[in-house]
Amino acid sequence: MDLSEKADLARQGDKEAFVYLVRAVQQSLFVIARSIVKNDEDCADAMQETITKAFSNIHTLKEPAYFKTWIIRILINECNRIIRKKKRVYPVPYDMRKTSYQGDYEQIELFEIIDELDEPLQIIVTLFYIEDLSVREISKVLEVSEGTVKSRLFRARQQLSELVLPGKGGARYELS
Repeated sequence: MDLSEKADLARQGDKEAFVYLVRAVQQSLFVIARSIVKNDEDCADAMQETITKAFSNIHTLKEPAYFKTWIIRILINECNRIIRKKKRVYPVPYDMRKTSYQGDYEQIELFEIIDELDEPLQIIVTLFYIEDLSVREISKVLEVSEGTVKSRLFRARQQLSELVLPGKGGARYELS
């Protein structure tokens, strides 16, 4: 049974289907929340609020195939609410970003480079390259046009190339 079938069951009130859905997307939610709020406590708060709101409002999900996009939008709104409430940024301990990438060193370098990007580009890169969302899905999640997503990805690629490619303004990182 795929996610959209489970989402349809959850919409109809099946609590076990909802739990299955949350477990299926929890790693993605963690990575996205972490890239926005920058610390474990706020990340946990955002995820908890997101799951609570999603559970309470699952009946409003119009298209079960877009469950992941729908819950990511809720998460981003919660993260932004936390940031507005706190009005400050926390440094990110990279060893706490646990994902399924090759190794610890590559993972640290990847997130260090992403953190060098302008803030609006960080979330686009995380959603596109780390979470593997399409341009269309990102535009729905962030509530911006597909053209805006594409232009931000273009700018992010330019900034990334300046950071990692030698001869482009003195690269700060070397690719191994």
